[in-house]
Amino acid sequence: MLEINKVPLKEKIGYALGDGAANIAWRGVATFLFIFYTDVFGLNPATAGLVLLTARFSDGISDILMGIIGDKTKSKYGKFRPWILWTAIPLGLTLALLFTTPNFGETGKIIYAYISYILFTLIYTANNIPYGALMGVMTGNDKERTSIGSFRMTGAFAGGMLVQVLLLFLVAYFGNVEPKINVSNISEGKFKVEVIASRDAESVGIKTEDGLATIAWADAAKNIDTPLEKRLNFNMVNGEKYSFIVEGEKEISDAKISIIDQKKGYSNSMYIMSAILALLMLATFASTKERVLPPKTQKSNLLEDFKNLLTNKPWLVLIIIGLLFNIYNAIKQGIVIIYFTHYLNDALLSATYLFGLGIASIAGALITAPLSKKLGKRNLFIYALIFSGIMNALLILCDQSDISGIFTLGIISEFSAAIFPTLFFVMLGDIADYSEWKDGRRATGLIYSAGSFATKFGGGIAGALIGFVLAAYNYESSPQEAFPAIKMLMSWIPSIMTFAAAALMFLYPLTSKKMSEISAELQSRRTSEGDAELLQ
Repeated sequence: MLEINKVPLKEKIGYALGDGAANIAWRGVATFLFIFYTDVFGLNPATAGLVLLTARFSDGISDILMGIIGDKTKSKYGKFRPWILWTAIPLGLTLALLFTTPNFGETGKIIYAYISYILFTLIYTANNIPYGALMGVMTGNDKERTSIGSFRMTGAFAGGMLVQVLLLFLVAYFGNVEPKINVSNISEGKFKVEVIASRDAESVGIKTEDGLATIAWADAAKNIDTPLEKRLNFNMVNGEKYSFIVEGEKEISDAKISIIDQKKGYSNSMYIMSAILALLMLATFASTKERVLPPKTQKSNLLEDFKNLLTNKPWLVLIIIGLLFNIYNAIKQGIVIIYFTHYLNDALLSATYLFGLGIASIAGALITAPLSKKLGKRNLFIYALIFSGIMNALLILCDQSDISGIFTLGIISEFSAAIFPTLFFVMLGDIADYSEWKDGRRATGLIYSAGSFATKFGGGIAGALIGFVLAAYNYESSPQEAFPAIKMLMSWIPSIMTFAAAALMFLYPLTSKKMSEISAELQSRRTSEGDAELLQ
């Protein structure tokens, strides 16, 4: 029976590549789509938040349907692996569409945002639900499954780090307008910057190399798209001159001024990320294997599967916790670029910050397996949630100059938070084992899909919450007025969710001792089934 339990190292790495690919899409969207919608595409923050919420709700419903379809799929590749093959390229294409900006009117932009985002979520579901369920059938051993989970989350955080760290630099590279720039000194620490456009460009952003300066229009009466009081994103016309007052840095030269075409930068950058995504997904399909099958006596009965699911206490507890944690995590991811761009006035510094978070996440994922052996998955879950929430809430104490404090608290919080998704998906596999042990039925795809519904809907709630809070603080007209909201969303507002989730975890009944008993009994049943089959 070693064959059903042992998973080779090469296969664990191959499986991890798939979540690396998924997180290029997931973290790319979670981190950049909201600010792309508001600052580049030109949607109202509340509208952008509503798009995210609506699409996430529809995405959640499709999750359950995809879980059912996965369980019923029969092919030479298995139940779940073929979906990774079929959706790899379409997922990359729809990700690229999200960051493509057709020249529609205001209503047309909203319609395009809804259609493209919903299409993306549907294809992501068709890919990610089978991918997640695959872990539950790669092995029948819960400890080996925890090891796979650590590899998976290492790949996930590496993929997320790739897009979060590299994207802004790619945007700056592909979006570089290279205009004529003239800088003149007005007084100490105050400069006038004149920019002459070398070509037409939409949604252009201006920043200094150090990112410390404040920038304002030199002539508020000039007929340009963005008035003085609004954020400095504007449309450039070839040959036109644009003048700004720059303050807050001792020395400013033309070499320290960047003018970035954000539309072109985001689109070209995401095209590259989409291609990488597709290649990694294909590698996962080629390197993995399904080993655990439903009991041979199990007959297809969707109603019975749903009935068993709704009476499955461990599953009910876990999906509510998943919902809460993902509200927590999605708020953090959705606000971080806004936080660095407008509150700290340095968008590119966020790449360094996200790199630090990525390293911390990988470390957290790698340490999860040994810690869970020592503390048990449930206890480790509780400790990680509480500690991460406390560290994140303390960010409210950091002002704009406290960069070291922001980095330290954020990285410590992320290290602890990384333990959650590693354990969450492992525990869904445990719940599939529990269902087979308790009721004699194994609907792995349905269990994973329903769990995914909760987590994705949590992301939608987070997007809507960010949008409504920022809109309430007048973010659209003046990001400076929204500083209190940005700080709250970065710190204590999401942390409330971790404390609630930790409290609920005390109701989770699958302790380490219980899972050892379940695994041993299932192993005995499968051995008996195999022996009986040989005697026929």
